[in-house]
Amino acid sequence: MEFLSRTQVIIAFASVGLAVYVLDLVRRRRLSEEYSLLWVAASLTIAFLGFATPVLRWLTRLLGMLFESSTVFALGLAFAVAMLLFQSVKLSRLGQENLILARELALLRERIERSPSPQGSA
Repeated sequence: MEFLSRTQVIIAFASVGLAVYVLDLVRRRRLSEEYSLLWVAASLTIAFLGFATPVLRWLTRLLGMLFESSTVFALGLAFAVAMLLFQSVKLSRLGQENLILARELALLRERIERSPSPQGSA
């Protein structure tokens, strides 16, 4: 078994802690399951790479990087970019839905204002 550096152990335990925290947020209904799967998968991947030094070294060589920490940083950056893109797509869709709802509300208000009131006919 290879010796794990202090940094690897800290990163691995921090990512396990993040996974537990994400699951707690889901349990308290502060984070939807849709997002939690991404966060748990990312944190468990980082924990695995933190504990599995040979795998991390193999992945570093495969990607052509010089240091294992660069590989972990690059994977984290890729995850952050992917999450930002995912959030941008969701935000764009919600903006379009909000615009459609505002138009429908305006049409309903206009229809109510133009219709004769039932009190005046009595």
